[in-house]
Amino acid sequence: MSHNLLDFRAPGSNLAAMLDERASYLDSSGLEKVLEHRFVAELATSLWIEGCRNVEVLRSEVDAHGYDLVIEARGTMRHIQLKSMVAGGKKQHVTVNTRLAAKPSGCVVWFDYDPHTLELGPFRWFGGSPGVGLPDTGDTVARHSKANALGQKSQRAGHRVIRKSRFQQVDTVGALVQLLFGNKTTR
Repeated sequence: MSHNLLDFRAPGSNLAAMLDERASYLDSSGLEKVLEHRFVAELATSLWIEGCRNVEVLRSEVDAHGYDLVIEARGTMRHIQLKSMVAGGKKQHVTVNTRLAAKPSGCVVWFDYDPHTLELGPFRWFGGSPGVGLPDTGDTVARHSKANALGQKSQRAGHRVIRKSRFQQVDTVGALVQLLFGNKTTR
């Protein structure tokens, strides 16, 4: 099929890119759920292939306690906060709810995704070994993204800014499974 120069849906079209970006912004909660489902599916697939058949996945109804998912496998329960960024994005930090530190084996998984295929990876990891709590989140208090009527962005006392450089890059889901739940031969 040939693409007409006026066809805004043609790959590489500026209008198509603008519409994709606008759709992602307007449908951000839907996109967030799709990415979460892809993440769980890839994680569960990796565990299944490794022979781990006993995997439990629980989802948080509200984002008040610092985690999106609770996944238990290989005897480890992980409270996981998911963060995502379009592949090639420039984001240099994320904010994390301090309540996550009170959860057993709390961690943050930050991944890139392709906006056209929704493929995930690479991943970034901020957490401890199985059974070990969240590392120190530091003292940089996050601010609200929107300013008040005076143009001031107030602090979010229960949230900390964690720089990208504090995350460990993880290239594959299999490697992420090892960080989350330990080595398959020892668990």
